Amino acid sequence: MRTRSGTPGRLRGTPGRLRGWGGIGAMGVACALTGTLVLVLPQWGGGGDGSTGRGGPGSTVAAPARADADDCNDRSPSPSGKDGPTIEKIKNRDVKKLVVGVDQNSYRWGYRDPNKAGGRLEGFDIDLAHEIAEEIFGDRDAVVFRAIPTNQRIKAIQSGQVDMVVRTMTVNCDRLKDVDFSTGYFETGQQVLAPKISDITGYDTSLAGKKICTASGSIAEEELKKKNYGADISTTVPNQLDCLVRLQLGEVDAVVTDSALAAGQAAQDPTVELKGKEPFTTEHYGIAMKKGSDDLVRRVNKVLDDYRDDDGWKKSYDHWLKAALGKDADPPAPAYRD
Repeated sequence: MRTRSGTPGRLRGTPGRLRGWGGIGAMGVACALTGTLVLVLPQWGGGGDGSTGRGGPGSTVAAPARADADDCNDRSPSPSGKDGPTIEKIKNRDVKKLVVGVDQNSYRWGYRDPNKAGGRLEGFDIDLAHEIAEEIFGDRDAVVFRAIPTNQRIKAIQSGQVDMVVRTMTVNCDRLKDVDFSTGYFETGQQVLAPKISDITGYDTSLAGKKICTASGSIAEEELKKKNYGADISTTVPNQLDCLVRLQLGEVDAVVTDSALAAGQAAQDPTVELKGKEPFTTEHYGIAMKKGSDDLVRRVNKVLDDYRDDDGWKKSYDHWLKAALGKDADPPAPAYRD
């Protein structure tokens, strides 16, 4: 049995460049279009491999502006290893697997590598989903992955089509009205992605008159509605990768998204880069679950505590994200309401 203790810390690395898929614009288009089609989710089901679907410096930086769970006075419940009604229901299904909403197009987070047999889903978020499945079922592979667009994450949880979403999802006050969240497992923030030759310097007045792409329902979209420095923010898409495609096609001048995701997109296309010295918001990714599923949230928080304590988080970070986000990184310190 692994011990549980929250390890204080935060992501300290400066966003950099991932090494990997260079010059794969065509692949990006294919994956993005595949992801765009996953708008109406099917009823629960699973493939034989435990998955469903295929496919696919700047100037002044604003002060952190993102509201997180602490600002809402609604921290996540403390960890527990006890089963409750939500977990019992999951365990008593005919197919003994956890159903997890993920991304299949975010390089190093949740993506399919076509160079590997079966295009198995992998990445930092995928590792975490396997950890949760092992805690609940005693089997890392007892999980069905369902690809969900950014703007469908909350709907998928509320409808019961997934048990949880592990998909670079920021905890904020508005979302806490609709879903419950685990404690934060990764710190990030919004940043601008643009061609290397662009005169855009970051989230500042250089955006004036530029056409910006964001994912519908994302924090980036919310932030630009508050302040956009005169940019055209009318272009929204279902998935973050769709923005990269539009940038590659010259339909937009820049993308605003999480710095962690932007680093992955820069790895997919070496002609683009992160603009600005650092993100202009501070956010925590959390695992989202249905409102009222307190026992499941507590169990997930136990997994996160164990993951921090036994270096699982660090190992996964070093494998998937270290090259992009810096050498020194720790998970954010957990915050519990009880």
